[in-house]
Amino acid sequence: MRKSRTIYVGLDVHKDSIAVAYAPEDRDAEVRYLGPIGTRQCDIDQLVRKLHSKGGELIFAYEAGPCGYGLFRYLSKKGLRCLVVAPSLIPRKSGDRVKTDRRDAVQLARLLRSGDLTSVAVPEPGDEAIRDLCRAREDSMADLKAAKFRLESFLLRHDIRYTGKADWRPAHLRWLAEVVCPIPAQQIVFQEAVRALTQAFERVERLELLLRDQASSWRLAPVVEALQALRGVQVTVAVTTVAELGDLTRFSRPAQLMSYLGLHPSEHTSGVNRRQGGIAKTGNGHARRVIVEGAWAYRYPAKVSRQIQERQESLPEPIRDIAWRAQVRLCQRFRTLMARGKHPNVAVTAVARELSAFMWSIAKQVPIAHEQGANHDVVLRDREGARPGVRRNPRERYEAARTLVSRQRKAPDGYQ
Repeated sequence: MRKSRTIYVGLDVHKDSIAVAYAPEDRDAEVRYLGPIGTRQCDIDQLVRKLHSKGGELIFAYEAGPCGYGLFRYLSKKGLRCLVVAPSLIPRKSGDRVKTDRRDAVQLARLLRSGDLTSVAVPEPGDEAIRDLCRAREDSMADLKAAKFRLESFLLRHDIRYTGKADWRPAHLRWLAEVVCPIPAQQIVFQEAVRALTQAFERVERLELLLRDQASSWRLAPVVEALQALRGVQVTVAVTTVAELGDLTRFSRPAQLMSYLGLHPSEHTSGVNRRQGGIAKTGNGHARRVIVEGAWAYRYPAKVSRQIQERQESLPEPIRDIAWRAQVRLCQRFRTLMARGKHPNVAVTAVARELSAFMWSIAKQVPIAHEQGANHDVVLRDREGARPGVRRNPRERYEAARTLVSRQRKAPDGYQ
C-alpha cells in the first residue's frame, strides 16, 4: 500500500480521553477512525509514531475548549503542525442530530483535509498568564457586584434604608457599620454579608495592583502604555484589551478587528429585502465589554485633560496625534448620533467600533518582541541593556522595543 504524503488528523479532546481519526491526502480516500487514546504525553508520542508509519507529514486539528492549549504546544514543540479550531466556525449540517466522539473526530479530519476549518490565534504562555489575571479580576468584580446585591436585598427586605446615595463610599460604609438588627440571627446574617462585601472589595483591589505590577514587565507593555494615550483607555481597559486580543497587528485591517470583537451589525438579507439588526456579539466578549466601557468617555467635548496629558507625555508624537484625531472624530460621532435620535447605548457602541480601529492604528506604531522561550524577560532585559530592577519610562521602553525588533528582523536564519 502506497504511503500518503500528508495525513490529516482530527482530535476530539476531552479531559480523560482523545478520540482520533485521520484522513489521507487523497480526496477519494476514506476517513478512518482509530479510536480513543489517553491524554498523557506517552500516549501522544505513541499516536505520532503510529501515524508516521502511514504517511509523511502530519497535520493535527482539535476544537478550542476547556482543555486549553497544552496539546497544541506539545505537538508544536515536537515540530508537528497543529491547528486549534474555532468551534463556532465549523461547518455543520442543519439536519444532523447525532453527535458522538467518533463523528466529531471524523468530521474534523475530513474538514481539515478540505481546508474548511478556521483556526484561532493561540496566545503565548506569558500572554495567556496575563489574560488569566485579567479574567480573575473580572470574576472578582462579578463577585463584588453579587455581594452588594445580596446586602442591599437583605436591608430592603427588613426595611433598613440609607437616607443618602448608596454609592459604597466611606460615608455609606460608616453607616453600614452602625446598623444593628433587632434579632440576633438577623445580625449574624447582616455581619456575614458585610464581611463578604469587605473581602470582595479587598480582592478586587489586590488583583488590580497585581495586574499593574505584572503588566509592567510584560512583553506587550509598550502597546499597553501606547493605548493609554486614548481617552477612556486607562490601565485596566488597555491591559484587558491587549491580553484578550494579543498582537492587534495580526489583523490586516481594522474591519477584521471590529468583526472579531462582534461590533459589526448583524444582517439578514433575502432578495431585495435587507434588514440590519443589533451588533453580532461574536468573537471575544471580554474585550468588547471593556472597549464599550471606555467609549462612554466620548460623550463630552474633545479635550486633553490633565490625566490624559500625564499618560501621553512620554509617548511619541505620532501616537499622540492619533489619540487627538480619535477624540475629535469620536466625540463628534457621538453628538451626531444623539442628534439623530439614537439611543445612547447604540451611539456608544458605534463609537466603540471606531475606537477599536484607532487602537489598531496605535498598535501599528509600536513594535513588540516575541517570546523566546521561558526566560523571555531576561533575554529582553539583557538586549535592551537595562540593569535588573531598573524600570524604564514608556518612551525608553518604546525605543528599546523598536531596537530589539529591528535586531530580530536583521538576524540570520536560526538566530530567532
